Amino acid sequence: MENFIVSARKYRPATFNTVVGQAHITNTLKNAIKTEHLAHAFLFCGPRGVGKTTCARILAKTINCTNRTSEIEACDKCESCESFNSGASLNVFELDAASNNSVDDIRNLVDQVRFAPQLGTHKVYIIDEVHMLSSAAFNAFLKTLEEPPKHAIFILATTEKHKIIPTILSRCQIFDFNRIQIEDIANHLAYIAGNENITAEKDALHIIAQKADGALRDACSIFDQIVSFAGNNVTYKAVIDNLNILDYDYYFKVTDAILTENISSALLIFNEILNNGFDGHNFIAGMGEHFRNLLVGKDPETLQLLEVGTNIREKYKEQSAKCSLPLLVKGLTILNKTDINYKSSKNQRLQVELSLMQLCSLNSIGIEAEKKNDILLKPRTSSSQNTAKATTSAVVEKPKGEAITSSIPIQKAAPVAEPATIVKKPIIKTSSPSINQHLNNEKKVDTKNVVTLEENNFSQQKNIFTQQQLESVWEKYANSLKDKGKTNLATNLLNKKPQLKENFVVEFTINNKAIEESINEDKITFLGVLRKELNNYSIQLNLILIAKEDKTNLYTATDRYKRLSEKNPALNSFRQKFDLDLEF
Repeated sequence: MENFIVSARKYRPATFNTVVGQAHITNTLKNAIKTEHLAHAFLFCGPRGVGKTTCARILAKTINCTNRTSEIEACDKCESCESFNSGASLNVFELDAASNNSVDDIRNLVDQVRFAPQLGTHKVYIIDEVHMLSSAAFNAFLKTLEEPPKHAIFILATTEKHKIIPTILSRCQIFDFNRIQIEDIANHLAYIAGNENITAEKDALHIIAQKADGALRDACSIFDQIVSFAGNNVTYKAVIDNLNILDYDYYFKVTDAILTENISSALLIFNEILNNGFDGHNFIAGMGEHFRNLLVGKDPETLQLLEVGTNIREKYKEQSAKCSLPLLVKGLTILNKTDINYKSSKNQRLQVELSLMQLCSLNSIGIEAEKKNDILLKPRTSSSQNTAKATTSAVVEKPKGEAITSSIPIQKAAPVAEPATIVKKPIIKTSSPSINQHLNNEKKVDTKNVVTLEENNFSQQKNIFTQQQLESVWEKYANSLKDKGKTNLATNLLNKKPQLKENFVVEFTINNKAIEESINEDKITFLGVLRKELNNYSIQLNLILIAKEDKTNLYTATDRYKRLSEKNPALNSFRQKFDLDLEF
């Protein structure tokens, strides 16, 4: 029986150029070798299966090669390279820190470091899973790591950088390895399949790459597993069957049901998914990813962000053209909420089915909203026609029931709003009072000049006035309050003068809460009088309440003690505890 070697070992990179997806690290190491700027200690950190130990071995081999190529790669022909390839090199030492993590193991390593290499220029010590070393071992390693002999180079590799003490980190050059991109993994698997005479579909290799989660070693292991299952013909169907992955077709079918608002079809597809042994949470997560891909696929520039095969990318492009942008955004919101609430739900199947029903109803809800918007945005044709045909007289009812007719030429009206339209506005019924209704209430105060007030109000006049003019109108209004029996309010208005500030803000200082409430009750009428008399509808009234200071004189020690005890109640308990008397 022929000795089988797994793909992860058989096709392990042997040169910098063959390392997959880590060009930023391999280029740096090659330049360091070329310029002879090699550090004495390196720390390679990153997820599993991304090439940390592989890069460490390639670096160790290239450093000692006596006949490097022009691309700074090992020649594979010199004595040092041949001994390395056969596993008999005396210049490269690998130590597994997971099983050799004691102080004694590090002491043995330190003793070996003192001896110079017999062949080559450097001794390279590769310590894998270095985060497994104990604290005592780390401390025993510090001095040697900081000042090793000239011929010694240390390469530390770890998947958990945060577990390494800062004193070790400060003595190393740190290289962070990235997760390998799906496209790079798929291309590497295609290369392996070509060398092994295996026919593999691109979509199948992309599924394997996605399942590997950025680890090339995991992808090679999954590929070997699929080959054992399906033989030399690796198909998309064989991959999803073997790995128990939910087929993309299910997501496309559910989306078609959503677009046609077919709730029954969506629920039946979900039932089929559950019967095939898939979890509802995985389905919701997959639907969220599917809607994200549809959103990305709507723009040709972002279509390249889809990490799927060519055939599936075309399907996304076709279906995304059928989906509106609001539908996809609202759908993502619904799916995200379902994903969050799934684990806490007691009826998880119902949770998913409700989200499917909501998704299927998005189109109809959007159409109804558009109709409402069209109605709201549609111009009222009758308003302009009625204005043109309106008579030149406006009738306003007095409180007593009498009617007063005022002739207003339409040609002389303000361009913003015509008088006939203004008089008719209060007839419109709304669910809550609007600003215009408050202004109309304001106008009803003086019925003799109501039409003139409306005309000036809607023209938004901002005539400039002086402090003296303001005080004159203020005094006039305060005196009118005396005639109405509001003597107390009138007296308070006359006691202090109002102050004119920027932007036509009138400030009035009061020191009584009751007076503030009285002014606020009459504020709308008061503002109407000020605006009309001063011919400025930008006037705002700002009341400033200043609390009176307590000017009670504290003549005796008893009074002073009472005041202090009110501010600090603990003073009484302190006095009682120590049986203290007041000093008179």
